[in-house]
Amino acid sequence: MLRDIDVWFDTQPEPAKGCLLALRAHLLQYHPAITEAWKYKMPFYCYNGKMCCYLWMHKTFRQPYLGIVEGKNIAHRLLLPEKRARMKILLIDPEADIPMETVNEILGKMINWYGKQSK
Repeated sequence: MLRDIDVWFDTQPEPAKGCLLALRAHLLQYHPAITEAWKYKMPFYCYNGKMCCYLWMHKTFRQPYLGIVEGKNIAHRLLLPEKRARMKILLIDPEADIPMETVNEILGKMINWYGKQSK
């Protein structure tokens, strides 16, 4: 039987599904302290047990995105705050190659921020 998180990924439309699955795999191999969790009916990723980011589909643009929980503390020109006070998102074009350099820059800043908080 599939877990809820697996069902969510499986039911996403292509080409977004492939993009989301690639981001999922990348997040899980990016750092050993990143784990996957199903919270608020969404795929969340935790760094040392703290929710740090999530994957979702943008309702207006119908594009997948990487949401950064503490986005207000992460400076990157491609992170969009939209109407959120705390979180920022990185929209991903599912028709193009995933900008892994950008994703890695943002993940690096995110992990650096969480690392400073635990000291």
